[in-house]
Amino acid sequence: MSSSIRNRAAVRGPLVRSAAAVLLAAGLGLAVAPAASAADPAGTPAPVPAAELAQAREAVQSPAVLDQLGRFFARKGVPPTAKLTVGADEEARAASAAAPRLAGDTVPVYTLDAAFVAGRPGAAVARAEFTASRVVAADGQVASVWTVKQGDAWRVVNIATGGDESDYAARAASGGGTAFREPQLNAWYVLRDGRVLPLDEEARRSVGDAGVTLAAYQRLVGQRYGDKLPGSAYDRAGKGGGYQADAAGERPTGGGGALPAVTAAAALGVTALAGAGAALRRRTALRRG
Repeated sequence: MSSSIRNRAAVRGPLVRSAAAVLLAAGLGLAVAPAASAADPAGTPAPVPAAELAQAREAVQSPAVLDQLGRFFARKGVPPTAKLTVGADEEARAASAAAPRLAGDTVPVYTLDAAFVAGRPGAAVARAEFTASRVVAADGQVASVWTVKQGDAWRVVNIATGGDESDYAARAASGGGTAFREPQLNAWYVLRDGRVLPLDEEARRSVGDAGVTLAAYQRLVGQRYGDKLPGSAYDRAGKGGGYQADAAGERPTGGGGALPAVTAAAALGVTALAGAGAALRRRTALRRG
């Protein structure tokens, strides 16, 4: 994977401003196991039960989703609002030839938790936001299918090019740890042995090559977002549409510039810790109807 920034392409339905718009509309709240016990390492997110992951995977394997995946791969990143250079019949044949198949495990995707940012005692560093299933086409294209639980059923809410979600989860697990994302920076980390370590370039700019302790990371994100939590003046002023976090005073970035701007749902908590990942990765996401 040369870069964590990839283009996402539309399959069907209206464009969404960020992953948050899709996920919040679908209803967040994955079924997770009981909160981490005292025997669990500090800050470890609660796992999603295997039975729930199996149900999420089953949703991805439905004929309707596989059909849509075929069309997704056939268009190779061209949104449905744009015309292809081939006709409808050829597009249909390409969709059939794509023969999408699941590859690897369906994994929970963990996102920085507002309770951790606020410094709540015992809070995990991240919470399960959605699950991701890696799907591969016959020609080698890769997509990530996102699912959330709505009521008693799992629903596919997003299809995106590339497999960051599964790739980072696998890298974290191979060394013993849990991958999570700080979507406001497009940063992926692994929590391992009480340290927050980088998994991508954005995370390296945030915490350095050697990473930081969990306590140091909490102070860092508290500085970044503590005044933007729900109920804050920032939140009450309705400034969740975007802000730029200045790296000055937190950690040198090397280039001396500011950290990436959040393009949607900047206020942390329900409106923001769910969001902006797709937008920051420039993976143009489309929701299922």
